Amino acid sequence: MKIVEVEVVPLTGATVDGGWPQGHEPQENLHTLVQVKTDEGLYGWGSCFTSGTLVEGAVALLWPLLKGQSAVEPERVSELLRQSSFWQGRGGSVEHAISGLDIALWDIMGKACGQPVSRLLGGNYRQRIKPYGSILFDEPEALKTTLQSVVERGFKAIKMGWRPFGRRSRKFDEKLVQTARDTVGEHVELMVDAGGSEQFWPHGTNWARETAIMLADYDITWFEEPLPPDDIEGFIELTRVSPVPIAGGEVLTRRQSFAPWLERRAVDIIQPDVTKNGGLTESRRIAALAFDHNVTVVPHGWNTAVGLAADLQFSAAIPVARYVEYLTPCAYIEELPTSPFRIDAEGFLEIPTTPGLGIDIDLEKLKKFSGKRTVFK
Repeated sequence: MKIVEVEVVPLTGATVDGGWPQGHEPQENLHTLVQVKTDEGLYGWGSCFTSGTLVEGAVALLWPLLKGQSAVEPERVSELLRQSSFWQGRGGSVEHAISGLDIALWDIMGKACGQPVSRLLGGNYRQRIKPYGSILFDEPEALKTTLQSVVERGFKAIKMGWRPFGRRSRKFDEKLVQTARDTVGEHVELMVDAGGSEQFWPHGTNWARETAIMLADYDITWFEEPLPPDDIEGFIELTRVSPVPIAGGEVLTRRQSFAPWLERRAVDIIQPDVTKNGGLTESRRIAALAFDHNVTVVPHGWNTAVGLAADLQFSAAIPVARYVEYLTPCAYIEELPTSPFRIDAEGFLEIPTTPGLGIDIDLEKLKKFSGKRTVFK
């Protein structure tokens, strides 16, 4: 079974604001789907956390290497792309594109074998997993309203991130966290994401340590990205003393970048993003290394329906997985799949057991959110 076509599908019209200072409008393109087709009629979907223009450029670079390759050898093919684009890739948008292609090839592999991807990744440790609703911080009253709506949608865990937390004062940060805890009560888990990967992040280890102490008073499950993502020494020191678990790693790509963070115990929770760090192939390797170093794995997913489906399959095959991130509300997750994701009464998502990623895209609805498509064949 050979690869004969790749279609690049930028998503636009319902983009969720990512929290950066400049904001994001719905028509901006932050996510891109890729569809890989084979000479036997099977196809697979992948998702890239980067713009369609960058994915298109990367696929143009990779297509001569990809065309005609086996469609049922995702690990070999994605590594071939990575090794062969070393001088122009080694991370960044080329790796983001490889991530989406790798996910699509695993989808094809599962369909060809008649098995869910989780089983091909090593087996199912669980049949369901808790999603946490992922939202941005806001002014206290607006935050309260948003939290109430997320709880009403069935979530039993919620992560709040980025502005205005960490951008004004310690007193205001605590007011936000106290508002959140008072709103959802003690039975809903809360996580806090400082968004230290924002440009020119002003805080260091002392701020992060004191903030972690405050968060512990409100039973916060973890403290995410409290420092800039290149400050590994700061993370090591913070993780050593923090009373709440420290999480990070969403901006890293390739397993080699994750290794020192795991070997040096820079975080308690590592957060590989399958839509940009190398796909399911690299994420499985990262998870194995994390497991060996007793570091929890929670996939990062500011995501699409395809990305969430990949996270579910990935998390099913991780021995110690506990959560998946669920951006909410998000039309790219909730409107695109032919069968929507459903949270059960206990706040869990079932992990699909149908072949491949266990998801398909409604092509008519996709037209509503598609930018300019590009086909390589």
